[in-house]
Formats: sequence, structure tokens, C-alpha cells
Amino acid sequence: MISTSIYLRSFAVLGILAILGTATPRVSAATTGTGPSFKGPVGLQLYSLRKQFATDVPGTLDKAQGFGLKYVELAGTYGLTPEQFKTQLDAHGLIPIGDHFPYDGLRTNIDGIIRDAKALGLKCVGCAWIPHDDAKPFDEKTCREAIAVFNKAGEALSKNGLKFYYHVHGYEFTPFGNSTFLDLIMKETNPKYVSFEMDVFWIVHPGQDPVKLLNTYGKRWQLMHLKGMKDSTPTGLLTGHSDVANDLAVGAGKIDYVPILRAAKKVGVKWYFIEDESPSSVEQIPQSIHYLETVAF
Repeated sequence: MISTSIYLRSFAVLGILAILGTATPRVSAATTGTGPSFKGPVGLQLYSLRKQFATDVPGTLDKAQGFGLKYVELAGTYGLTPEQFKTQLDAHGLIPIGDHFPYDGLRTNIDGIIRDAKALGLKCVGCAWIPHDDAKPFDEKTCREAIAVFNKAGEALSKNGLKFYYHVHGYEFTPFGNSTFLDLIMKETNPKYVSFEMDVFWIVHPGQDPVKLLNTYGKRWQLMHLKGMKDSTPTGLLTGHSDVANDLAVGAGKIDYVPILRAAKKVGVKWYFIEDESPSSVEQIPQSIHYLETVAF
């Protein structure tokens, strides 16, 4: 049992550190961003710091490490080879889980992607965009071509101990018959080889319900991007594009995360990543972490 005097002295030290602006270390990076309700595991999508990476990779990884999160999802290696970037991640105690690779690479150079993924020490290989003409609606031909690419790439990755996932971006909700192209992708891709990442922003942006989609497709959703959305953000759009300034900290704005996190836990989402594309990401990421540590559901 800790005596009252020791407790008071410890509290005083913490107060002095706060006054001096010195951050106290977290108990464990494995528990950062988790709390009584939300259990994670949660990491950071490094795309949140893309502007900083463009000029200073080691310094930006220092910043990422400083948030206290243990896991990261990648979006490229910012001019370094996969081996060089992995060395930098290791030096900062950051564990890469997945990376977003270009669609054309999955289609024409899967062996190269497998090689790079292994060099980075990844568990998963993702794709975040199906190339298409933004001036036209997403169409069936493009969708079916992507389904074939995903099935073939997913099988090849699986044989090499890697799991493929597709990051939904909103345009997939273009109507198709009595459903949507996302329904077609879910139906025609092999669950053994193809999983999905739900970016909550890009589900709400086209006017869809994250909870309903989690319940409908269950374990197909293996990863999730967490970000808030300004109340003024237009929704009901099928563009997959929005002003990055519309990104807020998780829990702020128009997205109610309590039912979403509850449903995600129920269906077995395995990995969560804070992604903040806004110019204020450095300030907002700690707010997202705090929300996840304190949210109750």
C-alpha cells in the first residue's frame, strides 16, 4: 500500500513536470489509445504525417514515436528503400502492420510487392484506390477488373504469408442493380484471400451506415481507419474526395463513434489505425488517442 505522503510527493513531481512542459512517459506503448471499453490494438497511419515525411524521415518518425503508439500502417517509404525504412522503424520502436500499395503494382508486379512487404516486415498488404475516371461514375467493367486483380493478388500474397485488404473509399457505393458495387466486390472476392479496411470517414461521406455495414459483412472487415468529420462536411457523395480540412480528431464532429466501435469489436476487427489527413494532424492525433482511451461503450 502506498503511503499518503509518497502519493502527494509523486503528484507534486507530476505537477512540476507539467509546469515545465515535460511530458511524462506512458506506462506502455501497447496500451496507448486503449481504455476500459476500447481495447484496440490501435496504431497510426503514417500518411497523417506525409508533409513532414517529405522533408525529414527520421524527425517525423521521432514525432510518430512521441505519440506513444506502438503500431503503424504505412503509405510508402518516402524515398527510402523498404530495407532502409524498416531500419528506421526499428530504431524508433514502431511495428509496421500493413502498407498501401498501388493498384497497378498488384496487377503487374505482385512479386515485387511481396518482396517489399517482406523487407518491411508486414503482416498485410493493402490497396486504397481503384483507378478510374473521376469525371464518370465508377462502372461495372472497372469493378470486375478489380475483383479479378484482388483475387489473384490475394492468393499470391496468401501463399507468402501475407493478407491482402482493400480500403473502401466511397465511390464503391455507386448503385449497381438493386445494390452497390461494394456489394459486388464483397460477393465476388474470395474471403480466403481478400479482406477489407473500413475507413469510417469514407463510409459516412457517401451517406452509408458504418454499423450496418459492419454487421452485414462481419469478419470481412479486418482493419479500420478512425477519424472524425466536421459537421459541415457534405455527405451523400460518391467521389471518394473531400477537403482534408474536413478531418477532425476521432469523436469530434458528426460521426458518433460509440456504436461503431461497439459493432467493430463485436464483428472482430483486428487492427485500428488513427488517420488524420488534416493540416492539424499533429495537434489532433493526441486528441484522438485521448478519446479512445476514455470512450465508454
